[in-house]
Amino acid sequence: MSMNRPFELPQEELEQRIEEMVTVTIADLSSEFLLMPIGYSFTNYNEFQTSYEVLKRKTECFANISLETVLAALLENSLALGVLRSILGMTAPEWAELARVELQSDITQGAARKIDKDCRTIDYYLNLSRRQSATKTLERINSLISVAVQYIKKGAPPEQEGFLHRLAKFDRAYGEESLGHAAKENVPYAVLLYERYLGRPFAAHRDAVSELVGEVMENAIEKRLRDAGVSYRKTGRAEKIPGFGQAPDFCIPDELNPAVIIEAKITSDDGTARDKVTRIKELETQRNKHSQTGKPRYEVVACIDGRGFRQRRADMRDLILRLNGKVFTAATLDHLIKNTRISDFVSK
Repeated sequence: MSMNRPFELPQEELEQRIEEMVTVTIADLSSEFLLMPIGYSFTNYNEFQTSYEVLKRKTECFANISLETVLAALLENSLALGVLRSILGMTAPEWAELARVELQSDITQGAARKIDKDCRTIDYYLNLSRRQSATKTLERINSLISVAVQYIKKGAPPEQEGFLHRLAKFDRAYGEESLGHAAKENVPYAVLLYERYLGRPFAAHRDAVSELVGEVMENAIEKRLRDAGVSYRKTGRAEKIPGFGQAPDFCIPDELNPAVIIEAKITSDDGTARDKVTRIKELETQRNKHSQTGKPRYEVVACIDGRGFRQRRADMRDLILRLNGKVFTAATLDHLIKNTRISDFVSK
């Protein structure tokens, strides 16, 4: 016998079995942090390793690392710039700050991020070098490379009690000697650099696709609505809708006369989960203000997922009760249409 979900129960039974419904809803939540969207600019390991070999070859196994040899690598494979940043062990904005302080470069953090992103296209630097209008960008790239070479060659300074220097890594501590050792002595150096490139681990990529993570649930909802032939309006980011203090993610069939509004949220952080629950509650409060003769004009539906919501049992209880059980997770999303007023708009 399958277990009931809160959206399947009448309000009276829901209130009686609320603790059980909180438990079952929390159990349905997935730990989405194990899977991340790739995004259109993701660099896979094969691409990174190829560019690493180009940089290694052009610098004679890092024994001759200079502005000229690195530029030669970029002409063959632009991603070599990302490999160089990984050797330096810094983010693009941090790298820009080094260039600004040490070489008085005018490179901004935004420009550094753009260069770091653009260099993922293999022939980016080659094409850039052929454009007369790209002088400023080329100068900035030269500054980034020059300051990286400078810091790589000098290695980490002597230890100071109470402090850890950013360059005190096994491949960086003694300058070119450490770098050459990492590249020569059967150390899987490209693997290490790739993980460093992704960051903390994978945090740099996770930050880059944070908006895509939020869209995973929205895309799943949209697919089900389309497959069922349901009329809907998906709102844009930060869009303002008359009559709503905050716009929901979906209005069905539209925002002028909604029968159902949906808010989709995914989070792996309990603090963020609290804020997102508050946002969903605010939609329910708005719904009550819109109600006529005490009867709700439309349903408020929450589609949530992520381990962050697991940590807030009291919030989950309140959310389920206030939304009359209309709380769905990725695991129960297939039940969304038939257990809400969305079923009234199915045309397929």
